[in-house]
Amino acid sequence: MSQNKVHVPRISDAVASSLERRILEGSLKPGDRLPPERVLSLELGVSRPSLREAIQKLASKGMVQSRQGGGTYVTDRLESSFFDPWQDMMGAHPNLREDMLEFRRMLEGQAAEWAAERATEADLTRLDQAFETLNDAFTADDLERRSSADISFHQAVGEASHNALVGHLSAALLRLMHDNIRLNLGELKSIPAASSLLMRQHAAIHAAISERKPQAARAAAETHIDFVRETLAQSLRSAARRETAARRLNTDFSPSTIS
Repeated sequence: MSQNKVHVPRISDAVASSLERRILEGSLKPGDRLPPERVLSLELGVSRPSLREAIQKLASKGMVQSRQGGGTYVTDRLESSFFDPWQDMMGAHPNLREDMLEFRRMLEGQAAEWAAERATEADLTRLDQAFETLNDAFTADDLERRSSADISFHQAVGEASHNALVGHLSAALLRLMHDNIRLNLGELKSIPAASSLLMRQHAAIHAAISERKPQAARAAAETHIDFVRETLAQSLRSAARRETAARRLNTDFSPSTIS
């Protein structure tokens, strides 16, 4: 008489799955260092050998890596597989920026809508903090600080959507668009009231999510990206005009060159 065997998962598999879930949900982000082995084994209630085996499983997948000098860190594998080839393509084909912004409009509009529906109190607290940091950055005259705070705010929205793919795609896309975001903010400095307009757009996204208004959150996010798209188009046109003017200035108009 055959007996059905009950499959009992290995402890290390369960621990690896738990850590992997933290990476997927964004609790552990690329570059984060895992807690010390002693601390993490106590937190998870497992032996240190089981924890080491679990970490080795994640390392074999490329999810974590050990660094010289000690410590195990989360890699950016989930994002770099999207980021790396597109970064090269963006450099070779500037017109792809428009396609990226079109995709970002769709992604961030949906992310904002879901965030308004699904955000927990902890998510809203993180979003409040990101918005406050963004507001402070816009008050200061530091372009790098502004662009980093802008990215952090939109990433907080993506993670509050509670969709793992949206969260990681948002992170990859924002990394990819980092130079463009900085370019946009730099160009906007020459436009009167542009900074206050951008902050009002971010405030509208923040308020709609906090007030649990999904459609308003989507509309606010899409309005913001539409503004960014138009600003990028203007900045590219301005750059082209400056290049043309510089070439004209450097043209040799001596009689010997005129037929």
